[in-house]
Amino acid sequence: MIITAGIYKGRKVTAPDEKIVRPTLSKIRESIFNTLFSMMDFNGKTFLDMFAGSGIMGLEALSRGFESVLALEKNPKVAKILKGNYENIKIAPNLIIGDSLEQKIKKQFDVIYLDPPYFSGIYEKSLEKIKKDSLLKDDGVVILEHVTEICWNDFGFEFIKQKKYSGKFVTFLTID
Repeated sequence: MIITAGIYKGRKVTAPDEKIVRPTLSKIRESIFNTLFSMMDFNGKTFLDMFAGSGIMGLEALSRGFESVLALEKNPKVAKILKGNYENIKIAPNLIIGDSLEQKIKKQFDVIYLDPPYFSGIYEKSLEKIKKDSLLKDDGVVILEHVTEICWNDFGFEFIKQKKYSGKFVTFLTID
């Protein structure tokens, strides 16, 4: 994989075994960040990747001007690859290894990216955690990459926009 834009554009990122993670395709990453750019200035903004995998989304965020990224990854082998990807670009990763749903995070974020394993039943639990723990700033955006419908209304989120890519959806939400 390659970072698609910004100061680290063209830098290679190692992907973990595809049986363990499913990295976001470059076309989808570009579209996500283009949509976000139309919504906000990235300067000084914070980004939470709740299911970080290789770390590509956080690296894209930093490359494009986000001030900071927090990456959460449950699998220690995948987290080791993520850490290596950051170090190869000479960035110290802000990484928590452990279950995203069990972490006690005392910070709010401008953007929260959710791309857990499909069909895991984790989407709704993640949205519930974001709301309950006040992880999203009032004017922040939650981005979901998913293949099935998600009930975000139940958790106090408002629909902004949705795009479809070959059976995958990318949905942008804000606090209702």
